[in-house]
Amino acid sequence: MEKKNTGIDYNDTVISIKGLQKSFGDYHVLQGIDLQLFQGENLVVLGRSGTGKSVLIKIISGLLKADSGEINVLGSDMNDISNGDLAELRKRIGFSFQNSALYDSMTVRENLEFPLVRNQRNLRRREVNEMTERVLDAVGLLQTINQMPAELSGGQRKRIGIARTLILRPEIMLYDEPTAGLDPITSIEINNLINRVQERFHTSSIIITHDLTCAKTTGNRVAMLLDGQFKRQGTFDEVFNTDDERVRHFYDYNFIN
Repeated sequence: MEKKNTGIDYNDTVISIKGLQKSFGDYHVLQGIDLQLFQGENLVVLGRSGTGKSVLIKIISGLLKADSGEINVLGSDMNDISNGDLAELRKRIGFSFQNSALYDSMTVRENLEFPLVRNQRNLRRREVNEMTERVLDAVGLLQTINQMPAELSGGQRKRIGIARTLILRPEIMLYDEPTAGLDPITSIEINNLINRVQERFHTSSIIITHDLTCAKTTGNRVAMLLDGQFKRQGTFDEVFNTDDERVRHFYDYNFIN
């Protein structure tokens, strides 16, 4: 079922990008990107591997610098932001990595506590415990709190990674290939979790994927990245209602092959 546009404030733009360009040597990855993310929206960025999807969210989070263009995130100009302001901004942005990025030597509890105590040093132990248990409960894995990452399945590690991101209550979530490497049933669980995060934590999210089931399930809006530009934007059905063979082949590969 296609996701409905509920709870989105189209008068509040949390990310605004105009004319974004990024190259690596002679390889022109992003060639004039225009994009807006609205408050409360789940925006899916679709594209084949190597099209620059991950480069885009690294620029949004300040991990990479754009060659040119305007990038505004939560009111901050990413082309003219100090290191101190960038560090503060990143506390408001959650980054869900493709590999979950958990520390293997730490328990689930310790993994979740790490960003919390590093960024909010005045918290009491009772508050840390409550916040840790709250986000674990939100992803349905409170029972794993004392386990090690090696004891968890791939889907569980992905959900713990999302919980660790949520513990700082970010305003924006950036998901990098959230269903990559997961079986179909676990992928459905992650898609449902992304929707629950949007509803429960009122986040605005960019979801990078080439999984059309993920796109259709989680996205209020979809942007199709082709040849370094967004060639199609709209609802899932609007994006794929086209005779453009590049778009049709992408759809057929996911749902037919």
